[in-house]
Amino acid sequence: MNFDNLVDEILDHPEAEKMMEKVKSELDKEKKARQDFRNWLTDDVKAEFINGEIVMHSPVKRGHLEVTENLFTLLRIYVMLNDLGRVSVEKALIGLKRNDYEPDLVFWNKEQAKDFHSETMVHPVPSLVVEILSKSTKSRDKGIKFIDYAAHGISEYWIIDYQKQTLEQYALKEKSDKEYTLIHELNAQQNLESFIIKGFKIPVAAIFDEQVNMQVLKKLMN
Repeated sequence: MNFDNLVDEILDHPEAEKMMEKVKSELDKEKKARQDFRNWLTDDVKAEFINGEIVMHSPVKRGHLEVTENLFTLLRIYVMLNDLGRVSVEKALIGLKRNDYEPDLVFWNKEQAKDFHSETMVHPVPSLVVEILSKSTKSRDKGIKFIDYAAHGISEYWIIDYQKQTLEQYALKEKSDKEYTLIHELNAQQNLESFIIKGFKIPVAAIFDEQVNMQVLKKLMN
């Protein structure tokens, strides 16, 4: 439902004031629970705080790990060589207005990363997020996260299906956009070119195939 339409619907209700008081009370409880979550979170726990609930993550399958490692290697090397910012994998917590997420891969540009230090735990809104689908995360990756990432201005979002060897590339084409546009739906025979990381162009196969990954890595290093 459109945000403005939802507000109008609430204001038209005879119990609008009570409804808003209830919402505020629940949000106050949620803020307290979120702070408790951050105080509880440790380096060896992978968890997220989504709409007031702690979501725990199970160990992933080998295919998921390999895709994550392959893409992280290429992204990190390219970003480092070109001094573009920072790339992190799996355990970097990003704090949005209500929710805390630990995406599979994240890129921050230099301005976004300028205040990072050794004790940083909660990171700011990044430029690019990558999620790799699994049965337990698919509904969130294509649901609440898809909506939330766009609403907070994360410029580019890649959703990778390692079993099908496909990548969906979404972007906010204009700064004012609050919903993603599908840029490309790519398979292993095609090339991926980042919308936000200038010059980063790789064959999609490099994400899924270790030999292709090594070939691309050598090119980046040269």
